[in-house]
Amino acid sequence: MKIIAIGRNYAEHAHELNNPVPTAPVIFLKPDTALLKDNKPFYHPDFSQDLHHELEIVLKIDKEGKHINEKFAANYYEEIALGVDFTARDIQSRHKEKGLPWELAKAFDNSAPVSNFVPKAKFTDLYNLNFHLDVNGQRKQTGNTSRLLFSFEYIIAFVSRYITLKKGDLIFTGTPAGVSRVNVGDHLEGYLEGEKLIDFYIK
Repeated sequence: MKIIAIGRNYAEHAHELNNPVPTAPVIFLKPDTALLKDNKPFYHPDFSQDLHHELEIVLKIDKEGKHINEKFAANYYEEIALGVDFTARDIQSRHKEKGLPWELAKAFDNSAPVSNFVPKAKFTDLYNLNFHLDVNGQRKQTGNTSRLLFSFEYIIAFVSRYITLKKGDLIFTGTPAGVSRVNVGDHLEGYLEGEKLIDFYIK
């Protein structure tokens, strides 16, 4: 199982970090050791003093595919979830300044909490999904999939040109604006179409 993540897939998030809006998907990877399930607590790493939450819709690939045609890409996932792409922003900023990869900022242990998955068939329109994140009861991020720069199907087709997708792979599809720092003791609650899927603490 691998975790594939899409950066800057909402224009407002690109703007808030003073990044250009991409013309093709920005891809990075997290290892399987980044996965954190079952709303277990997240332990703040000691190597970052500026750890940010990034709430995202996550796709679970359910069959192997390579060079997938975009018009068939919807057949390669049946379930979605919410996930948090934890980012050590201080490390990422230093690496970006030097033109270095992001992995130390993105791929550390437990940096990818994922909720339980729900069938995509539960939703009438996958491109009008509302999702949001509350931290300590305060709304921090609000997103709607209508504002994706690259659709789920486009992402699947694009990635599969370069990387074979296998059953169980996860794709983090990008975060909306509103990312901010988390601290020990914070309570994160994530909602998809009004249903709470994420509910854990920072320790």
